[in-house]
Amino acid sequence: MAFQKPKGTQDFLPGTVEIWQTVEQKAREMCRRFNYKEIRTPIFEATELFERGVGETTDVVEKEMYTFSDKGNRSMTLRPEGTAGAVRSYVENKLYGDPDVTKLYYIGPMFRYERPQAGRYRQFHQFGVEALGAVDPSLDAEIISLGYHFMKEIGLSGVLVEINSVGNADSRAAYRQTLLDFLTPMKETLCKDCQSRMERNPLRVLDCKVDQDKFGDAPSILDSLDEECATHFEKVKQLLSAMGVEYRINHRLVRGLDYYTHTAFEYKAQGIGAIDTVGGGGRYNGLVASIGGPDQPGIGFGLGMERIALLLEHQGVQCNEQSPLDVYLVGLGEQAEDEVAKLLNQLRVAGIAAEKDYQGRKMKAQMKSAERMQARFAAILGEDELSRGEIALKQLSTGEQRMVKLDELIQTIQQS
Repeated sequence: MAFQKPKGTQDFLPGTVEIWQTVEQKAREMCRRFNYKEIRTPIFEATELFERGVGETTDVVEKEMYTFSDKGNRSMTLRPEGTAGAVRSYVENKLYGDPDVTKLYYIGPMFRYERPQAGRYRQFHQFGVEALGAVDPSLDAEIISLGYHFMKEIGLSGVLVEINSVGNADSRAAYRQTLLDFLTPMKETLCKDCQSRMERNPLRVLDCKVDQDKFGDAPSILDSLDEECATHFEKVKQLLSAMGVEYRINHRLVRGLDYYTHTAFEYKAQGIGAIDTVGGGGRYNGLVASIGGPDQPGIGFGLGMERIALLLEHQGVQCNEQSPLDVYLVGLGEQAEDEVAKLLNQLRVAGIAAEKDYQGRKMKAQMKSAERMQARFAAILGEDELSRGEIALKQLSTGEQRMVKLDELIQTIQQS
């Protein structure tokens, strides 16, 4: 039987995985500068966590979750997003006891059963951040700025943030009837999902991808915000402008998850056709309490790594260069080969990237390997050199060759 990877998944091979390493390195560096600490949570959780946290009327819960019963007949789900698990960990480990705001980030795989297409997979990866414990609008602006400048610094062009406020419970209650008055006359023309959601969660209708063209004249939730929500949103906009974050208001932006309150946002970049959304997030002031924790506010985002990699390729951003090898060792003769094996280990322990031949090939073939691996040096050891305690060190870019004492090889390479 010939096995193949499951539909909607990928193999990340050498030559491609370096793109991911570069992006992940930049994500970690950005979080270090913004004082966010890494968290790693399980890739599966109790199904009820996502039903409560993400929302039962969302596409994620209704259609896309990978859910299974374990041997204890408990319903488990592969995580479809990162926030619910991070918040569960925040509650379970009582991180809310910390007097400072809890600032976390994660990088890892998520799972959704949906139709694979460019930039969308059933196993996909997200870089996400979460900040819990403060309602300060400057935290909203900080989170948005982190993602915006991360995308700019990895080299993406046309980066823009779309923002909206989805208010609080009172604001949404006022907006619900206004929106229903707009949607009801067109109900029969809407898709079945929209018709169903009109009764349970009308705001979710605005997130529909099928009927999006029908909502151009939809009333804006911004007109239903109370004073507290409006003031919060104005402050976020003011701070984003001061931070140099390019944004525009999209009053139909509600995001696809039920836990959002106040600020909601999406990141856009110069895309491929309709593919321009890289990720997004928002504030979720009621989520911690809804899963059994204290009433602590929070805000966060998730960025799709596959989308980022696709856009980097499309925009011609080069970030997949492999780190060159420092030295390739060539041993000629049995005793020299034994010495090379020992030298190889000494070099690596000293922090030098080194390699040798394992296939018994001739010197010419080994030198070609050194060139393919982009080694800076080839170090050639024959029986005569071994007897003198020396090794020939050749700089491959210039062809210059010199003899070096064996016990000085590490220092010579480090200083070159």
